[in-house]
Amino acid sequence: MPKPYSSDLRQRAIALVEKGQSRREVARLLSLDKSTVILWVKEYRATGKQAAAPMGGRRRFALLAERDWLLARIAEAPDLTGRALRAELAERGTKVSYDAVWRFLREERLTFKKKPTRRRAGSARRGAQAGALETPPASD
Repeated sequence: MPKPYSSDLRQRAIALVEKGQSRREVARLLSLDKSTVILWVKEYRATGKQAAAPMGGRRRFALLAERDWLLARIAEAPDLTGRALRAELAERGTKVSYDAVWRFLREERLTFKKKPTRRRAGSARRGAQAGALETPPASD
Protein backbone atom coordinates (compact mmCIF):
# COMPACT_ATOMS: atom_id res chain seq x y z
CA MET A 1 0.00 0.00 0.00
CA PRO A 2 1.45 3.41 -0.89
CA LYS A 3 2.31 5.82 1.87
CA PRO A 4 1.03 9.41 1.99
CA TYR A 5 3.39 12.25 1.16
CA SER A 6 5.12 13.82 4.15
CA SER A 7 3.20 16.51 6.00
CA ASP A 8 6.19 18.83 5.50
CA LEU A 9 5.84 18.59 1.72
CA ARG A 10 2.10 19.21 1.96
CA GLN A 11 2.63 22.26 4.15
CA ARG A 12 5.27 23.71 1.80
CA ALA A 13 3.03 23.22 -1.23
CA ILE A 14 0.03 24.84 0.46
CA ALA A 15 2.17 27.73 1.75
CA LEU A 16 3.56 28.44 -1.72
CA VAL A 17 0.07 28.51 -3.24
CA GLU A 18 -1.18 30.76 -0.44
CA LYS A 19 1.71 33.17 -1.14
CA GLY A 20 0.48 33.56 -4.71
CA GLN A 21 2.17 30.94 -6.87
CA SER A 22 -0.04 28.89 -9.13
CA ARG A 23 -0.76 25.29 -8.31
CA ARG A 24 0.90 24.15 -11.52
CA GLU A 25 4.09 26.07 -10.72
CA VAL A 26 4.20 24.58 -7.22
CA ALA A 27 3.66 21.09 -8.62
CA ARG A 28 6.54 21.53 -11.09
CA LEU A 29 8.79 23.07 -8.40
CA LEU A 30 8.20 20.23 -5.90
CA SER A 31 8.08 17.42 -8.51
CA LEU A 32 4.45 16.59 -7.75
CA ASP A 33 1.48 15.96 -9.97
CA LYS A 34 -0.62 19.08 -10.44
CA SER A 35 -3.81 17.28 -9.40
CA THR A 36 -2.17 16.43 -6.06
CA VAL A 37 -1.44 20.07 -5.28
CA ILE A 38 -4.91 21.10 -6.46
CA LEU A 39 -6.54 18.58 -4.10
CA TRP A 40 -4.34 19.56 -1.15
CA VAL A 41 -5.19 23.25 -1.54
CA LYS A 42 -8.88 22.51 -2.06
CA GLU A 43 -9.00 20.43 1.13
CA TYR A 44 -7.03 23.04 3.06
CA ARG A 45 -9.37 25.83 2.03
CA ALA A 46 -12.46 23.74 2.83
CA THR A 47 -11.36 22.33 6.20
CA GLY A 48 -8.19 24.14 7.24
CA LYS A 49 -6.44 20.75 7.51
CA GLN A 50 -2.96 20.30 6.11
CA ALA A 51 -2.32 16.76 7.35
CA ALA A 52 -3.11 13.64 5.39
CA ALA A 53 -6.09 11.55 6.42
CA PRO A 54 -5.16 8.48 8.51
CA MET A 55 -4.72 5.27 6.54
CA GLY A 56 -5.84 1.78 7.41
CA GLY A 57 -7.38 0.90 10.72
CA ARG A 58 -10.05 -1.59 11.70
CA ARG A 59 -13.48 -1.63 10.20
CA ARG A 60 -16.35 -1.63 12.63
CA PHE A 61 -18.58 -4.65 12.44
CA ALA A 62 -21.94 -4.02 10.85
CA LEU A 63 -23.57 -6.36 13.38
CA LEU A 64 -22.48 -4.68 16.62
CA ALA A 65 -25.98 -3.23 17.08
CA GLU A 66 -27.43 -6.75 16.82
CA ARG A 67 -24.80 -8.42 19.03
CA ASP A 68 -27.05 -9.20 22.00
CA TRP A 69 -29.81 -10.60 19.81
CA LEU A 70 -27.36 -12.72 17.79
CA LEU A 71 -25.70 -14.21 20.87
CA ALA A 72 -29.09 -15.03 22.40
CA ARG A 73 -30.29 -16.56 19.13
CA ILE A 74 -27.18 -18.74 18.79
CA ALA A 75 -27.52 -19.89 22.42
CA GLU A 76 -31.14 -20.80 21.69
CA ALA A 77 -30.36 -22.69 18.46
CA PRO A 78 -26.63 -23.51 18.34
CA ASP A 79 -26.86 -25.41 15.05
CA LEU A 80 -28.07 -22.41 13.01
CA THR A 81 -26.11 -21.85 9.82
CA GLY A 82 -24.59 -18.55 8.80
CA ARG A 83 -27.09 -18.27 5.96
CA ALA A 84 -29.99 -18.87 8.33
CA LEU A 85 -28.70 -16.14 10.66
CA ARG A 86 -28.39 -13.81 7.69
CA ALA A 87 -31.99 -14.56 6.67
CA GLU A 88 -33.27 -13.92 10.20
CA LEU A 89 -31.35 -10.66 10.34
CA ALA A 90 -32.95 -9.60 7.05
CA GLU A 91 -36.39 -10.31 8.55
CA ARG A 92 -35.43 -8.01 11.43
CA GLY A 93 -34.49 -5.27 8.94
CA THR A 94 -30.70 -5.67 9.09
CA LYS A 95 -29.39 -6.53 5.66
CA VAL A 96 -25.78 -7.69 5.75
CA SER A 97 -23.55 -9.90 3.65
CA TYR A 98 -22.85 -13.53 4.42
CA ASP A 99 -19.23 -12.54 5.05
CA ALA A 100 -20.32 -9.99 7.68
CA VAL A 101 -22.06 -12.75 9.63
CA TRP A 102 -18.95 -14.94 9.57
CA ARG A 103 -16.66 -12.06 10.54
CA PHE A 104 -18.93 -11.35 13.50
CA LEU A 105 -18.92 -15.03 14.56
CA ARG A 106 -15.14 -15.22 14.23
CA GLU A 107 -14.71 -12.03 16.29
CA GLU A 108 -16.94 -13.51 19.00
CA ARG A 109 -14.89 -16.73 18.82
CA LEU A 110 -17.95 -18.80 17.96
CA THR A 111 -17.18 -21.86 15.87
CA PHE A 112 -19.30 -24.65 14.57
CA LYS A 113 -17.71 -28.03 15.07
CA LYS A 114 -18.97 -31.18 13.49
CA LYS A 115 -20.31 -33.60 16.06
CA PRO A 116 -20.75 -37.36 15.73
CA THR A 117 -24.53 -36.98 16.02
CA ARG A 118 -24.50 -34.84 12.89
CA ARG A 119 -22.92 -37.45 10.67
CA ARG A 120 -22.80 -36.81 7.01
CA ALA A 121 -25.33 -38.68 4.93
CA GLY A 122 -23.80 -41.55 2.99
CA SER A 123 -24.04 -42.02 -0.74
CA ALA A 124 -27.23 -43.67 -2.00
CA ARG A 125 -25.13 -46.02 -4.13
CA ARG A 126 -23.04 -47.16 -1.24
CA GLY A 127 -24.37 -50.01 0.84
CA ALA A 128 -24.03 -50.50 4.57
CA GLN A 129 -20.58 -50.20 6.05
CA ALA A 130 -18.54 -53.36 6.10
CA GLY A 131 -18.42 -55.11 9.43
CA ALA A 132 -15.39 -56.62 11.12
CA LEU A 133 -13.97 -59.75 9.50
CA GLU A 134 -13.55 -61.52 12.78
CA THR A 135 -14.94 -60.94 16.19
CA PRO A 136 -12.22 -60.69 18.81
CA PRO A 137 -12.06 -63.60 21.24
CA ALA A 138 -13.71 -63.00 24.59
CA SER A 139 -11.25 -62.66 27.41
CA ASP A 140 -11.83 -64.64 30.60
